Amino acid sequence: MKPWEKASVNLGGTKFEITATPCKHVLGGECVGFVFTTEKFGIADNGKPNAIYFTGDTVYIDELSKIPEEFNIVAALMNLGNAKADIPGGPFQITMDGKQGTRLLRTLKADCLVPMHYESWRHFTQFGKDLAHDFEQEGIADKVHWLTPGKSIKIL
Repeated sequence: MKPWEKASVNLGGTKFEITATPCKHVLGGECVGFVFTTEKFGIADNGKPNAIYFTGDTVYIDELSKIPEEFNIVAALMNLGNAKADIPGGPFQITMDGKQGTRLLRTLKADCLVPMHYESWRHFTQFGKDLAHDFEQEGIADKVHWLTPGKSIKIL
């Protein structure tokens, strides 16, 4: 899917509407994020559909500010870790750090942030402890839901 394209999918008897969102990752590479809605998520007081947003691999880009124009983001699943690609002319930042994640959370007006994909690879430069420090400094630690492999948590 290309950014802002929409598609419908039926999963387990539930119809989901998916909207692709733009990403900025490795130069020339294709990457998209997604906004997921379904009637089961309901409609927010502002009249917009409640949605879950998955960033995909990206740094903060201004174009993401279009998301809250159409959706009420209740959970933002963010690939973080401040990954760096060591390519000619680089290294280039290819995933958000904690401060960019905070900025995006505020831009989206999201209810919560779920950090993901920040400790799995050698090219990450900001791990969980450092992300938690940024979130605490930025005053959003109470909105962050940390995942633990193999354990379920209730986010919404």
